[in-house]
Amino acid sequence: MLKISLAALLTLGALFSVAEPAAARDYAYCLQSRELGYPGNCQFRTYRQCMATASGTNASCGINPRVAARRQHRNY
Repeated sequence: MLKISLAALLTLGALFSVAEPAAARDYAYCLQSRELGYPGNCQFRTYRQCMATASGTNASCGINPRVAARRQHRNY
């Protein structure tokens, strides 16, 4: 029983060490509104995805500031 528990803990530890948190990924576009704050909900790969989510709301879409800074840094 102890071996099974140890194996389960090691497996879970390995999974959590490899898994990347969703917030760590920098997608290109952010859904922005007063309620969401700045930079907003930055889970959109394309402008079209973001705009589809913003449709019918008071939100808009903008470039993720972290992505923009990285692009600007590469250009120098």
